Parts: sequence; C-alpha cells; structure tokens
Amino acid sequence: MSLKQDISLSRRPLAGFAAIGVAWAVYFAQMPVIKANVGASDGAYGLAILLAAFGALAAMWLAPACRRWAGGWAVSLGLMLLALGMFGAGWAGSLAVLTLAMLLSSVGSGIADVLVNARISEIEDRSGRTLMNLNHALYSFAYAGGALATGAFRSAGVGPATVSTGLAVLLVLLAWAARDKPPVLEPEGSGTGRPAVSALLVTLTGLVVLAAFLTEAATEGWSALHLERTLGGSPGAGAMGPALLGLTMGFGRLFGHGLSRRFREVHLMLVATLISAAGVALAGLAGTLAVALVGFAIAGLGISVVVPLAMAFVGRVVPGPARLAAISRVSVIGYGAFFFGPPLMGLIAEGFGLRAAYLAIAGLLALVAVLLIPALARRAAQA
Repeated sequence: MSLKQDISLSRRPLAGFAAIGVAWAVYFAQMPVIKANVGASDGAYGLAILLAAFGALAAMWLAPACRRWAGGWAVSLGLMLLALGMFGAGWAGSLAVLTLAMLLSSVGSGIADVLVNARISEIEDRSGRTLMNLNHALYSFAYAGGALATGAFRSAGVGPATVSTGLAVLLVLLAWAARDKPPVLEPEGSGTGRPAVSALLVTLTGLVVLAAFLTEAATEGWSALHLERTLGGSPGAGAMGPALLGLTMGFGRLFGHGLSRRFREVHLMLVATLISAAGVALAGLAGTLAVALVGFAIAGLGISVVVPLAMAFVGRVVPGPARLAAISRVSVIGYGAFFFGPPLMGLIAEGFGLRAAYLAIAGLLALVAVLLIPALARRAAQA
C-alpha cells in the first residue's frame, strides 16, 4: 500500500492534525505583536497562558465524553472552538479577551488532539497499517508551513487581526473535512476476553510521552538562548535552533513511518530516546554553533518518533473499548511537561547554566531508555 493510500486512510483525522499544527504555528509566529496589542507584561501574559494550559488539560481528560456526546462531529467541534479562539486572539484589545481566546483555543485543541490520535489508532487496528508517525509528521510540516506563511505576512505588513481571520476561515474548512463517523466499539469485556488496560501501563506510557514533550519544550523554548548567550551567536543563528528542530522532527517522523512497519514500538522508542539523549548532550557540551546545531538536529530526529510510537503502542495494547480513555490519560500525563518543564529548565539554568540544563535533560532521557521503556515492555507482555 502506497503513501498516498496511507494518507487516504487517515485523511479525516489528518485534517485535525493539520489544523492544530497550523493554528499554533500562526499564533506563536505573531505572539509578540499580539502581546503588545493587549499591553500585557511578561508575568501577566505568562499567567494567561498557564490558565489556558489548564483548559487544555481538562479538555484532554473530558475528550471521551465529548465524543460520546458529539459522535463523529467531536473533532470538528474542537476545531471550531480552536478557530473561535484564534480569531479572538488576533482581534483582542485587552488581556482579559486574549485570556478567554487562549482558553477557548486550548480547550478546542485539547479535545481534537486526543480524538485524532484515538481515531488513527482505531484505523490502524482496523486496517493493520502503521499510520501514527505519518500523521504526526504532517502535523510538523503543517506547523512549519504555518510559521513560514505568517512570517511572510508579517514582513508584508499584514496585521494579526487579518491573519487570524484568514486562519479562522481555514480552520473552519478543516473542521468540515475532519467530520467523521467513529466505529461502534464492542462493549467492555465482550467477545475477545482481553483484560482491561492497567493503570500502570497507561502511567508508564504517559511518562515516556512526558519525557519526549519535555525534550521538545526544552529545545523549542531554550535553544535560541543557548545559541546566542552561551555560544555568542547572532539572533539569526539563534532562530536556527527551533527551526531545525521542527524540520528534523518532520522528516524523522516520515522515516519512522517506514521503520514502524518493521520493528516493534518499544524497540524503536528505546533507540530513538538514546539518540535524542546523545543529541541533547552534544548540544549542551558544544563549543561552537555548528556543533550545537548538529546536536539539536540529532535530538529532533530522535525525539520526533517517541510520542507517535507511544500513542500507537497504547492504542494497540489496550482493548478497543478502553482505547480512547487510555490515550486521553496518556495525553494528560504527557502534557504535564508543559507545566513544570519551563520552570525546571529556568531553575537549572539560573543555578548552573544552560549547559547543565541540557545535560540534565539528556540524563533524564537516558534513564527513560534504560529503565522506563523496558518496564513498559514487560508490563505490556503481562497484559
């Protein structure tokens, strides 16, 4: 079966992946001017984003209930909330309005995120194809495309209100394309006799996802500062860190799409985590910009496949009736990286420097590879 056929199989949830990627790319690419428009201080803006993050966390937990209520329109509903929030963010004239807009965006994004991952897992189960890495790869490319397009619009003098209006229209179209009819799942405990998923298996998978998200956040949020402050690079060189991460993650996931057909998820996760640990350590120890950029590229290639592999793994191991709830809980645990990740990096950097912060992330990844992933494999074998 060709790549084109794989895309066709997952075209409806793929619209959701693309929508989430392009929406947040467009927002972050014009965040400085949006923040200036509402006159928010760094601290006030940070609190607003933290509140929005709690909205996403709650939405991820409640996503199964949303699908029970809205059925095949659940992803579309989430994307409509995301569109409304992004539209409001572009037009916001006060911090209160921006906070409400970001809360709506995060709730909609959280619902859609869980449901598209669950839907891909269901399609994989039905078709026997491995599709998770492919869909996450196209998410990464949609993110990169949204960021580049927004940069071009800003260079041409187009303001955030106009850009956000265009984004909202695009998201509505993608919401229509994402409408779906989820399969009817057999009642829990019927037919197969497969045991219900254990809380330990879900927790272990969630912790693997958390480590991957923590690595992504550390690179996206701190690589520019490391390149500029630690290694004396220019602002242009600093911007290469996040850009290189996004690019290598997209290609890494496409490569992982092929590998996942030949190797077990846990084996690929273990190798990918060790590769990422080596890349992060190289970036932290680098004495030149070129070496640091190579390190960030290696880190991106490695970590790119861990989240989609973990989602595919839990979707395969968990019985069908419990699959959506399991993916929801894994997402909630993993999303914790975006709560404690930034302060953790900041505290280590303030006390010991950014080199030490990146070495700490590399050490954490190594522990995940040698302790957590083997424990996950053992637990899955017992399930």
